Amino acid sequence: MKSLWIDTVQKFEFKELNGDINTDVLIVGGGLTGILCAYMLQKSGVDYTLIEANKICSGITKNTTAKVTVQHGLIYDKIINKYGIKTAKKYYNANNNALNIYRELCKELNCNFENKDAFVYTTNKITKIKDEINAYKSIGVSTYFTTKTTLPFKVSGAVKIKNQGQINPLEFLYKISKNVNIKENTKLINLEPQCAETNKCKISFKKAIIATHFPILNKHGSYFLKMYQHRSYVIALENAQNVEGMYIDDNIKGLSFRNYGDLLLLGGGSHRTGKSGGNWAELEAFARKYYPNSKIKYKWATQDCMTLDGLPYIGNYSKNTPNLFVATGYNKWGFTSAMVAAEILCDLVQEKHNEYASVFSPSRSILHPQLAINGVEAFLNIITPTTPRCPHLGCALKYNKYEHTWDCPCHGSRFETNGKLIDGPATDDKIIQKK
Repeated sequence: MKSLWIDTVQKFEFKELNGDINTDVLIVGGGLTGILCAYMLQKSGVDYTLIEANKICSGITKNTTAKVTVQHGLIYDKIINKYGIKTAKKYYNANNNALNIYRELCKELNCNFENKDAFVYTTNKITKIKDEINAYKSIGVSTYFTTKTTLPFKVSGAVKIKNQGQINPLEFLYKISKNVNIKENTKLINLEPQCAETNKCKISFKKAIIATHFPILNKHGSYFLKMYQHRSYVIALENAQNVEGMYIDDNIKGLSFRNYGDLLLLGGGSHRTGKSGGNWAELEAFARKYYPNSKIKYKWATQDCMTLDGLPYIGNYSKNTPNLFVATGYNKWGFTSAMVAAEILCDLVQEKHNEYASVFSPSRSILHPQLAINGVEAFLNIITPTTPRCPHLGCALKYNKYEHTWDCPCHGSRFETNGKLIDGPATDDKIIQKK
């Protein structure tokens, strides 16, 4: 099972790091965020090195659906209710700026940036849709209410925002990373202030950015309490439909739609990692009902870090780590969020003011209902007397019969049946077998 993007790009390799070096900024993680941070720092003339444990784009990045939009579900009404109109406006501006940067970069790199309208739809009551439209109005953004969509089923209503975008993520990333200082097959083993130990050498640095999807350092920031991971599935269908836009359900467990060429990318079947859900079976059943003549060309799955309040964590890793930075918790909107992160972190490591940094600060309040849910989930799985167990924090792993993997319901680490690590925050291949 692999995403269609893997078959659409010509990859190239970067050398591994074999000797000790000094660098001003160390970036850990060669996915979308890390590569964009490296690119932005290079443009700013900052000395940096990016290290990746495997190959770039080999983790979550290769499985994105690459919707580039300011419309992150029904987020703006939630932000206004929690933090006020000013914060919602900043969140919008940061993501709209990210959208425009992608649009311009794709022109420079000769990547195909497709302008598309984006929709959040509901098949239930339209109250939340109306509230979201009012939220957009309060921050001065034009949106539209509609009951007419190209979807093959009736919706109660949808909020539409024009002129968003979609791209081929790996085409973009391989082109933008061509001249970036990247070291592949260079795994971080230990990180101390101003010194990193890898599998083969040591790196002296002044500042570091952790861009590993889920942060791998547990002693700072309490990310193991502030986040969980959510798994979702995609099938790419031939002979289906051109929906002429990007669609997502207002429910986190709903469906999403976008096209790539003559393929329809249908997403959904989601669930908390380590739990059960609809998976590909839900998508295949939908396809049989609404696209009976379609054929599955590709199928894959991905997962996303979910924060307490629906906003990413971008900035200092914690209040006590002035030279250590992080970007994580993109809540299923990784493409715009990664560009926002790169813009903010490029400024922060240079000790420049960034007008959006306060919105995404990882040190903001953790007093949200999700905190209790995360804590209970972790406690129950730590005391569960079963094997195998995750080397990250010792939670009981659950077998995923659809993907034939061992998954951690606490923090989302995933392993092959032989124990080989697939996804972090665990960094050790060996799952724990209690005697």
